[in-house]
Formats: sequence, structure tokens, C-alpha cells
Amino acid sequence: MKLKNMTLKNITEACNGNYVGDDSILNEEITGVEKDSRLIEKGYLYLPFVGARVDGHDFIPQVFEKGALATLSEKDLENPAGPYIKVKSVPQALKDIAEFYREQLDCKIIGITGSVGKTSTKEIIASVLSEKFDVLKTEGNYNNEIGMPLTILKIRDNHDIAVIEMGISDFEEMHRLAKVSKPDVCVITNIGTCHLENLGDRDGVFKAKTEMFDYAKKDCFIVLNGDDDKLINVKEVNGNKPVFFGIDTDQKVTVKTYKQIGVLGTEATINYDGRCFDTLIPIPGYHMLYNALAATCIGVHFGMTLEEIDSGIRKLKAISGRNNIFVNNGITVIDDCYNANPMSMKASLEVLSNATGRKVAILGNMFELGAKEVQLHEEVGEKAAVLGIDLVICIGSLAKNIANKAKTSDNEVLYYENKEDFEKEIKNLIKKDDTVLVKASNSMKFKEIVELLRK
Repeated sequence: MKLKNMTLKNITEACNGNYVGDDSILNEEITGVEKDSRLIEKGYLYLPFVGARVDGHDFIPQVFEKGALATLSEKDLENPAGPYIKVKSVPQALKDIAEFYREQLDCKIIGITGSVGKTSTKEIIASVLSEKFDVLKTEGNYNNEIGMPLTILKIRDNHDIAVIEMGISDFEEMHRLAKVSKPDVCVITNIGTCHLENLGDRDGVFKAKTEMFDYAKKDCFIVLNGDDDKLINVKEVNGNKPVFFGIDTDQKVTVKTYKQIGVLGTEATINYDGRCFDTLIPIPGYHMLYNALAATCIGVHFGMTLEEIDSGIRKLKAISGRNNIFVNNGITVIDDCYNANPMSMKASLEVLSNATGRKVAILGNMFELGAKEVQLHEEVGEKAAVLGIDLVICIGSLAKNIANKAKTSDNEVLYYENKEDFEKEIKNLIKKDDTVLVKASNSMKFKEIVELLRK
């Protein structure tokens, strides 16, 4: 399927490039965009990114062999096998091309950001909307200045709605993402303590996240967590009043009653402006109630019935590394190892605390927390102690601060300087009938611990 109006001529103009090649194909439309040369298909545009170890330009001959229509290039190419568009920066050209393509689309775009819960909120919103619409959603970690534009470029004519995750770590990043996506709907899950190294404090996080509003459509629909003390201060966006959801405050969209049923999830009665429905959120955790509320707001906005919304919530499935629960050799594993910050780690400990049997938390360093990194790790340790986690295993120099505060008279706390030392003892520490949480910043590579627990 060709991309609407994405001719080589229009692409060249969109990214301020210089076209080099056969002019007779300038009006041909591309069929896709890809930065991985192995995934190139006939009619694609190739994006040769220059990385620390690999230069994508080296693979230009191969992509033409695979049928690419054209490639971008930051270099002058000698005798290429097909046309190329010379640009100053491939990353910037990607954003420019995606922004142009977004203008060609009739598809509604939902932008989701927040300190915690972006991915799980994206998943539940997509699950609900899929009951009625053809939905595209962000896959994997494609939520940054490379991944998000590539996601926009995956939208096709059959898609009704795209659910786009937008992650940032510094000021102005959200401006650049929103300029490309121009969301019809903006969802902010919360304002927490992440990326403080660049953003300073929660006020800085609020300022950076709400940059999304500056490029939202004029008739945008805004969905915000009304229990968040920062977000509740948003009175309007482009003249539109936000819809607030909440559990602890009196909002239009609330949870009337709920009952946690261990690792199986949470039964809840959701109230949308006086209309109620019973549902089952099949992923555990108090925070999942907020996600279900956000999805309810979106579903109603797009004309769905409460029955359809309930069905979509019940069909939600966990993804690897994100509160994904599996059982192996009698051990229940909560695989939440994709990433971590203080809010998400505390939320995951809450999930673990509802388990039956011995509760084990394997926790690692949380990065990019700035000057308060010691205190924020200590607060996680205090949370583990209050929740009565039976065995707290801390790995890494920063996680030692978790260990220092996690000890009580009734539990056991172990500390390891590195993951390798812990892995040598894992079989002696984890036992049948344990429920084990695995969580740390992604660069700690705790996925390897999860894989050991699968064996």
C-alpha cells in the first residue's frame, strides 16, 4: 500500500533535501519508511542512521537490491544503484517527513505522556478502541524522536485511530514530538519524579510534559489525572476544558468500588458521569485503575458504549517487561524489568504485596534522578518495608540505598554490587511458590534475570 502523497518530490521538499537521481520517478509514492536495512521492502524509503558502531550508509547498496525506491543520505554517493535525497541530518529529515505525512492523514491521533504508566495506558486505550475501530499503536520503545515519527509513518488508510506514546527526558523534546504528531487527543497520566537530572523537579516535569498542548489540534480533547496535584491546575487547552479522571478526588470519571484479586488483576465498578459499569482489569496494580479510567474517557469520546469499553478492558494483555506475569516451575514472576523510576517501582511493589506466598523483590538502580537520587532510592526501600516484602534483593550501587531502608524485623534484605554475583546464587534464593518482582532501569539489563527465571 502506497503512502498518500508521499512522492519523492514531496518528500524532498518536506525535508529541504536535494534530490539526486532519475527525475522520471519523482512523482512515485513510497510504500514505507525504514531505518533497519534488513526490513526494507519494495518501494521503501531507507533512512541511513549513523550510530556509535554502525553507519547506515554502508547498507545503501543492499537496500536497493531489496527494492528500495530511494534513500536519504548525509553524504554524496558515488554511482548509487538508485536515487537519493541529500540531507544535512537524517534524524531531522525523519521528523520533517513524518510531519508532512501527518498532514495527509484523516486518522485521529491520541498522544499519551506522563511520568509513569504511558505504555500500560497506551495498551489499555488501544485494547478498548480496538473493539470498534482499526487501531495502530506504538510498538516497543518507539516513543522518542526517532521511534515516534517512524510510528506515524506506519499509519495507513485503513487505520481509524493511532495511539501514540510520547516519552521525553528534557525540555523542548515534547515540542518536537507534538509538532510532528499534532494530537487530536492528549492524555497525561501523572507528573512524577523522573528525568530530574534535566528537568529539575516536578514543576519542571509538568512544564516539559504539557508542551504537548502547544501543537495539539484546536478542537483537541484533553484527558488528565485529576488526582495529580500538578495536572489538576490545567483549566483549558485551546479553549477546551479537560476531562479529569480520579480515584481519590471527586471527578467526572471515577472508580466507584474496586477489589484487588491478587496477581489476577482488579475487579472494579467505573462511573462515567453517573453511568456505571462493572469490569475486570486483568493486570494487577492499583495504578491500573487510573489506566482503565483514562481508557473509559477515550472510549466515550469516540462514541463507544460502556459494554464495548468493558469488553476492551477485559481483553487487555500484558507485554514483555511491563507487568507481564508468568509462572514457571511453581514460581510466579512479575516481569516489570523494562524500566523504572521511583513512582513505578513503588507501584510495582504494591502489586507484589497482593500476592500469595513468599514475596520477593529483585530491584536495581534507577537512573537519571539528579541530586535526589539517594533519597529517592531510600524511599523505595521504605515502601518495601511498609508493604512487608519478605525478601528484598538489591543490585547496584544506587540500589544499596534501597537495601539500607528496606530492612524490618520480619524480612530479609540482600545486597549485590552487580548482577553477575546475584545470578550465581539465584537458584538457591528463589523457591517454589514464591512471587518474584524484577524491576530496574533498562540499562541494568534485568531481562537476563527474567530469562534465568524462565529456565
